[in-house]
Amino acid sequence: MMNLLLVLPDFSDPGVWISLVTLCFLEVVLGIDNVIFISIVAGKLPEHRQARARNIGLALAMIFRVCLLLTINWIIGLKDPVVTIPPIFDKSAEPLPLSWKDLILLAGGIFLIAKSTMEIHHKLQMEEQEETTGGRGGASFASIILQIVLVDAVFSFDSILTAVGLVENVIIMIIAVLVSIGIMMAFSGPVMRIINNQPTLQMLALSFLVVIGVVLIADAFHQEISKSIIYSCLAFSLSVEMLNIQLRKRRQNLHLRDTEKAEKMNK
Repeated sequence: MMNLLLVLPDFSDPGVWISLVTLCFLEVVLGIDNVIFISIVAGKLPEHRQARARNIGLALAMIFRVCLLLTINWIIGLKDPVVTIPPIFDKSAEPLPLSWKDLILLAGGIFLIAKSTMEIHHKLQMEEQEETTGGRGGASFASIILQIVLVDAVFSFDSILTAVGLVENVIIMIIAVLVSIGIMMAFSGPVMRIINNQPTLQMLALSFLVVIGVVLIADAFHQEISKSIIYSCLAFSLSVEMLNIQLRKRRQNLHLRDTEKAEKMNK
């Protein structure tokens, strides 16, 4: 497949454009969890440094994915088993072979679950302190970038291995990565502001990252979980939460209006 890297696709072929658009859409969808994680961890920095951390994180994701595509044969080789786990409970079952890809997904899933759980615990236990300090400056810029790099690596492997099964031309994959990262850079700012301004959305996003961590661990053990169902549940939960946000705003407006009327009557 490395030879395909030197072959430009025939852009006069409608099938090439269909493949490119499909892969771009897939890359954006698969990048949602990456954007959410970057938004949450970058939100712990001072406001004037958040955009820089966010852009660095997405740029690193783009570099990771392009570099992985340039070493596509090595990536495909990561699917070869390196460790075999013998059956524990059912002795008649076959041993479970794990590849480097499985081990990377396993480590990434554990990291996501641990990090998201700690963030949820922090927000539940330290809410009063965050309100007085603004919830900023609690982590160094270097530590935030390191966390983003680790998650970028895991999501990049998952994204590239998915793309390999859909498209055979590496140049199309690289174009799709560049386009999708550009789209995510354009919309990551508004996504970050919305998440940071709504505590309930932060909890929803962190819970979603826990679920993604579970999915990665399941994939590592060759247990298929439909990601379309996961994203559908997220979209439904997000829709419900948006309705709740609108309801809270309306109640706040009504409360302010009643307060103003009461003040005018007292005068």
